[in-house]
Amino acid sequence: MAAATKAIETKSARVGEIAVAIAEQKVDLEDTQEALAEDKKFIEDLEKNCDTKAQEWDKIVKVRAEEQVALAETIKLLNSDDALELFKKALPGAAAFIQTETAAASLRAQALGLLQKSQKSVHLDFIALALKGKKVGFEKVIKMIDDMVALLKTEQADDDEKKEYCTSEADKLDDQKKGLERSISDTDAAIEDAKESIASLTSEIDALAAGIKALDKSVAQATEQRKEENEDFTELMAQDTAAKELLGMAKNRLNKFYNPKLYVAPEEEAKFVEISAHSQADAAPPPPPEAPAAHSKKSEESNGVIAMIDALIADLDKEMTTAKAEEKDAQADYEKLMEESAEKRKGDSKLVSEKTSAKADAKAALEGLVEDKKSASAELGATLKAIQALHGECDWVLKYFDIRKEARTSEIDALGKAKAVLNGADYSLLEVQHAKHFLK
Repeated sequence: MAAATKAIETKSARVGEIAVAIAEQKVDLEDTQEALAEDKKFIEDLEKNCDTKAQEWDKIVKVRAEEQVALAETIKLLNSDDALELFKKALPGAAAFIQTETAAASLRAQALGLLQKSQKSVHLDFIALALKGKKVGFEKVIKMIDDMVALLKTEQADDDEKKEYCTSEADKLDDQKKGLERSISDTDAAIEDAKESIASLTSEIDALAAGIKALDKSVAQATEQRKEENEDFTELMAQDTAAKELLGMAKNRLNKFYNPKLYVAPEEEAKFVEISAHSQADAAPPPPPEAPAAHSKKSEESNGVIAMIDALIADLDKEMTTAKAEEKDAQADYEKLMEESAEKRKGDSKLVSEKTSAKADAKAALEGLVEDKKSASAELGATLKAIQALHGECDWVLKYFDIRKEARTSEIDALGKAKAVLNGADYSLLEVQHAKHFLK
């Protein structure tokens, strides 16, 4: 029954733990299914947006290619020897205009080359597109570069803040997870200790109860034995006393005949005669006596008989004295045994009560530990979900942080160099504007 009860408790605890695990796994499954649905929706939107952007990019590339072909053909046409010779004759000052335009184009090409040498990015593509279009003045391009640099620095600051948050939150959640796992492990050890303590206390209580039962049985047996010994002692004393009285009466009767001076008239002689007569009446009649011879007193032989009676009486006295001493010792031993047994029973009963109370406390502590483990397990599950959510939020940022930072640094450097190149074109830009006004 103890083993079966223990097995029931163990399996009941396992049933509870499995039920909690199933409930947690169902919640995880629902969360995962929701996340999967959102991911699928995100992928669909991303594919749709990518297709749209790809189509737009194809159009941009196509238009850009057509624009570049047109520009190349125009430049080729205007840069031909015949065209230059014609401009010199027909348009005074046109050469300066052409030189100024050529310088501006060179600066655009130089700035564009710096941008194209950097890693490809959307920000640089916008600036490059503005430079290639030639419809946007350098001051607007420079402003675009400043805005792009500010945007890139803002994005990098956001990434730095996000990285710090992710690292700090990951460390905090990891410490919390390790603490909960350590707490659960310690609780498991405490639960095992509590179970062992309960089993040990149960075994000790059973042993004490068995000992008390055996002690009660031994006390009962000792009491019965003492009773029997006392009855034997009482019977022995009664028999020896009666025998002594009978021998005294016999001795007194002999003295009446052989030693009249020592004769004492007994008060119980009539009773003895009655007992003797009764005994003789019960016995078979003896054979008829032979005719007696002439009678004479035999004093010497009578003294021997009286001495034998005295010896018997002395033996009876000795036996009675020994019996009294043994009875006294036996009674003292019995009383001491009863006292010690009562004391032991009292102590064992107290121990049973204390161990029963300790067992109840251990069971209550075990229930508390089981609840603590359940609570810690639930908290650990929530922490694991938070860690999983943090991974989904931060893994991409942390994985590509250095790459993105390096790319932004490269972009900012390229934009700075392009801005420096374009800033060197301010005077030429004024000359271009002046030449245009002059030609008008």
